[in-house]
Amino acid sequence: MKLVTSAEMRALEQAAVAAGTSLDALMENAGLAIAQEAWLQLGVVAGRRVLVLVGPGNNGGDGLVCARHLAEWEADVVVYLLRPRPADDPKLAAVRALSVPVIAAPDDPGYERLQAALDGAELVIDALFGTGPQRPPDGDLAAILRRLRDARERPRAPQVIAVDLPSGVDADTGRAHDLAVHADTTVTLGLAKVGLCMLPGSECAGRVEVVDIGLPPHAAREVATELTENRWVKERLPARPKDANKGTFGKLLVVGGSADYTGAVRLSAEAAYRAGAGLVAVAAPHPARVAVSVALAEAVYVPLACERALDSAAAKAVDEALPRYDVLLIGPGLGQAPGVRDAVLATLRALPDAIRACVVDADALNALAATPDWPSALPRAGIAVLTPHPGEMARLTETSVADVQADRLGVATRAAREWRQVVALKGAHTVVAAPDGRIAISPHANPLLATAGTGDVLAGAIAGLLAQGAEPFEAAACAVYLHGLAAEDAAEALDLADRGILASDLLPALPRAIRTVLRGKRAKSPSAPLGPFGDLTAFANLPGLGGATAPEA
Repeated sequence: MKLVTSAEMRALEQAAVAAGTSLDALMENAGLAIAQEAWLQLGVVAGRRVLVLVGPGNNGGDGLVCARHLAEWEADVVVYLLRPRPADDPKLAAVRALSVPVIAAPDDPGYERLQAALDGAELVIDALFGTGPQRPPDGDLAAILRRLRDARERPRAPQVIAVDLPSGVDADTGRAHDLAVHADTTVTLGLAKVGLCMLPGSECAGRVEVVDIGLPPHAAREVATELTENRWVKERLPARPKDANKGTFGKLLVVGGSADYTGAVRLSAEAAYRAGAGLVAVAAPHPARVAVSVALAEAVYVPLACERALDSAAAKAVDEALPRYDVLLIGPGLGQAPGVRDAVLATLRALPDAIRACVVDADALNALAATPDWPSALPRAGIAVLTPHPGEMARLTETSVADVQADRLGVATRAAREWRQVVALKGAHTVVAAPDGRIAISPHANPLLATAGTGDVLAGAIAGLLAQGAEPFEAAACAVYLHGLAAEDAAEALDLADRGILASDLLPALPRAIRTVLRGKRAKSPSAPLGPFGDLTAFANLPGLGGATAPEA
């Protein structure tokens, strides 16, 4: 499903106007869709008490159209304006013509009328800001948001529907102010916004419904950002012909392990097999090689003459072996002993043409970060997938973890462009960015994955898809999605809540996640805060325009 920034959404709206759809028509369609969602949530509208919080811009106009429809359907509606609307605003006049009480915050200095409306409301429509600029709340805005938050904490709390985006959430980054609205449902207009799919914004959004407001057909075709879904992944998984042999599905070399980290290579190697690789070889120091041989009978080996960690002699053996393989995964469990950095750099700089793709993970990334002008050590443009977590990304970009987390999409996008490689910035809602501007955001934000070794499994899954011929961006995005599904599958199989999973539990769950995708089922996602996007069939029987559906992406 396509995701847009606030600037992209403005451009699409301008394109709609240029194509002959008026801004007023867009607003009318939006307001009706919001009113229909209110009908769905309340069940019966007549006599139900609804408070509509109206901001100064187009989002507020959407709220006024919604208020008009609800009043026409005999709801008991109150409109509360953050600031007075223009005297000639026809949407406000239409609301007043229905005898709907309209209160402006400047005329309610003690906010007593706001409090009375909140105390009686069964549903609150947040139409304060949407995708508009999210300045720190102060004055009347802070007072409104604070009282709404307090109302949500009482025993008989009102439901909340946010228009386009919960007020206080940044449309492009998902950053949220302390007073940001926490909605039950967000009705997002035209296309979903990036901020709805990034923490903490995704937690504020509740269930997200995407509704058509009259954008031109195929409006989303040029949008570069995707929220990965079953269908998207299914269309990009490598084919599995019935007459295949192990060579058909590629040969992968995993370089990693050390005396201190013996299990990482096993996790990556088995994950590659579970993702469908035809043959997986392991090049690891002796202790890690022994650990793999005990746990994974299917692996083959490139012998290395080193005991504790990769060194220059081991790098030479790896270089000699590489022409026999299609894909390289380097980094899991390498550690940071003296000699590891030089060995990693030597391997990456001498990558033969036979290697058509590689994954650079874990301590291989740390080796790069410790190297001046390290991007020059990367293999030829476009064949590598770098898989940093926020700490590794902070070291690679010479910033802080806080800076990385504050703008995950921007950081990953800039890095992919500058480094000319695919970047998978791990964490809640992992961001996969390609040098050409394509972006895939994972719907999964699952604390079960916050445990040692899960990154090794992900790296192996990416490498396994690469071995089967997937191109780097699609391999990374698909593997990230499958990794999240596997965590949910394993949690269900083990009857877990939000903790207790082992990275090795993901290994048998990976093929089951692939089965889920191929069979077209929507995985159960209690940990993913996005909810069922686009499931709008219930709109067909509502008053007004009828079925609202998301535009073709």
